[in-house]
Amino acid sequence: METNALHSKFLSCASVATDTRKIEKNVLFFALKGATFDGNTFAAEALKLGASYVVIDNPAYYVDERTIVVSDTLVSLQELATFHRKYLNIRIIGLTGSNGKTTTKELFQAVLSKKFNSKATVGNLNNHIGVPLTLLSFTKETEIGIVEMGANHQKEIELLCSIAQPDYGYITNFGKAHLEGFGGVEGVIAGKSEMYDFLKISKKAAFVNLDDPIQESKTRNIERISFSQNQTDAFLYIKGISANPFVSIVLDDLVIQSNLIGLYNATNIIAAIAVGKYFGVPIQDCKAAIAAYFPDNNRSQIVFKHSNEIILDAYNANPSSMEAALTNFIQLDKSNKVIILGDMFELGEASIPEHQKIVDLLKDVATMDCHLIGKDFFKSTIERSHLHFYETFDDFSNVIKQKSIKESMILIKGSRGMALERTLDFL
Repeated sequence: METNALHSKFLSCASVATDTRKIEKNVLFFALKGATFDGNTFAAEALKLGASYVVIDNPAYYVDERTIVVSDTLVSLQELATFHRKYLNIRIIGLTGSNGKTTTKELFQAVLSKKFNSKATVGNLNNHIGVPLTLLSFTKETEIGIVEMGANHQKEIELLCSIAQPDYGYITNFGKAHLEGFGGVEGVIAGKSEMYDFLKISKKAAFVNLDDPIQESKTRNIERISFSQNQTDAFLYIKGISANPFVSIVLDDLVIQSNLIGLYNATNIIAAIAVGKYFGVPIQDCKAAIAAYFPDNNRSQIVFKHSNEIILDAYNANPSSMEAALTNFIQLDKSNKVIILGDMFELGEASIPEHQKIVDLLKDVATMDCHLIGKDFFKSTIERSHLHFYETFDDFSNVIKQKSIKESMILIKGSRGMALERTLDFL
């Protein structure tokens, strides 16, 4: 079936689904394949559950005239999303980066929604399936779409940009994330910069942090909407930044207070202010939107439990975000500080040395108890009385249950697979 004909059927449906466990009435179901399943086998079930049409790529699972047979369901989904994006002809902001993508996306949405009917990626639907689903969630009422793009190997951002075709792009940073898939830091820079390559070829614009030398150099031949704390001629000049622990941004005549902790979140907030300013959102509305935004889902959340104040940052971790979180935590003017860290995943051959660097950072911070959990932290070669190593979470929990941690500020950070939010049960 031609994409325009499929699009007509899509417009007659309420939404798109790829999982029969989440199916609703009057959806267009795409039978995608996974590592352990074949969505074609669920086509008949999807129709029974209320789908109006099912898209399959194996004719053996044809049910009736409500079945649409294509050569590849994933490609069909992606092509439909691009067709719909062109059909709506709305402004699209694409964003990627090693750290802070989701927080930045939510800040963009908070600011832009003050003036526009804007819509952003829900959750972490930011891959080769999630980006098409995001685009297909936009409607004629949507004025600006915000599309988060994630990647763990090169050429992925190139693909996602070809699908979403953003009018504006933003890269939060280049960090030590997914080193195994990207093949090192240079691979990360090349992979994320595929967004800049798209914007240059398409003659589109980028929001750029001029204080990041890599980003500044890579965007010299692209239309830039810039922000800076050092260059007064930037589109948005920042007079000052502070964080103890919540981030405040100082413009010429205005202080914007946030509920985000850590200097590492300052750039995310500033980028949102720059986006708001560019699209004509009044600065007081930008200030209100940022002040009203509270992080959740284990991302830099402040949790109060009994007498303890806890920074819960257990959604994800890589060497860059871990170092930034620790540097910020160490400088906080608080007494009785405790650090609880979990292993960082997807680092490949760099894993042991990168974990060792984190331990090296903590070796002289003798005023804080530091608990380091996981097989790679456990291989550290440094011993200090304030450093405590545990090979597994169970080993850690057995010890921490016996401790009485009171009236302390506690940082909890680790990769998602470590599920360090479980620590809250023992504090």
